Amino acid sequence: MSLYRNVRLHPPWKPCNRDDAVRQSVAAAAPGTALNVVPAPLDLQSQVERALAEDIGSGDLTAGLIPADRLGRASVITREAAIVCGRPYVDASFHQVDPRVAIDWCVGEGDAVVADQLLLRVAGPARALLTAERTALNFLQVLSATATAAHRYAALVADMGCRVLDTRKTIPGLRTAQKYAVRVGGGHNHRLGLYDGILIKENHIMAAGGVAAAVARARQLHPAARVEVEVENLTELREAIAAAADIALVDNFSLAGLREAVAVNRAAARPLQLEASGGVTEQSIRAIAATGVDLISVGAITKHVRAIDLSMRFEWGT
Repeated sequence: MSLYRNVRLHPPWKPCNRDDAVRQSVAAAAPGTALNVVPAPLDLQSQVERALAEDIGSGDLTAGLIPADRLGRASVITREAAIVCGRPYVDASFHQVDPRVAIDWCVGEGDAVVADQLLLRVAGPARALLTAERTALNFLQVLSATATAAHRYAALVADMGCRVLDTRKTIPGLRTAQKYAVRVGGGHNHRLGLYDGILIKENHIMAAGGVAAAVARARQLHPAARVEVEVENLTELREAIAAAADIALVDNFSLAGLREAVAVNRAAARPLQLEASGGVTEQSIRAIAATGVDLISVGAITKHVRAIDLSMRFEWGT
């Protein structure tokens, strides 16, 4: 069957890779290990719908200047090296505007690409291509930037038995999309939100009457939930261990402090997982991983996003 849904537009190019059913993570995979299939978020279509609505509003006034039967095609290239992420969002952006738009991907989700590489080509009604262009590229450039950042951090500690986590410091409205991009890039998700995990911080501890009381209450109310306690010193770490939490978030510890925390935890009858957090950079992450912590959370992956530079080039049919 032809890739082109609009039968009036003859195929202007040789098809690229058309396998768009699987989205894979390429980063931080040890040699010989299988890539991780990353399912698209369940709210993808609604996220795209909202993004289109805020851009189009009551209608695309400029696209209305173009004859309704005018056809076109366009190609998207990247101006810089990146990890590609956002294919299903791009597909949804064009197809929600007009299902007749044909999309031909030349790269896979999670692929590493270089500057000036062709990513995809689209063809169909000119109005639809122009109306959906910005929303599609916004998703692709932001999610590719997130995946690229996750890839850089994850690759730096891939040989050290330590997992890189994201945080809740995401762009408002793009939580699930960015969490998806982190996994495509080879990182791992911390809790998605306040509803799927318990993280007891200083203010919670004070209000609940201490670490032991807070953990006990968490177990009582949500017995199946993972319970994590943020600690700022070794005394609090020992309290978290004694309270039988699942994870201790060792926040802003020095390298020497992290090594001591690891030693204290390993000596416990029931050790916890240790998560290091606070001011983690690409320059410091290997030294942090070398202390023996199990997890390192990096807020910069999702909050310090610099969009990947993309270019969409158009051609017009008659």
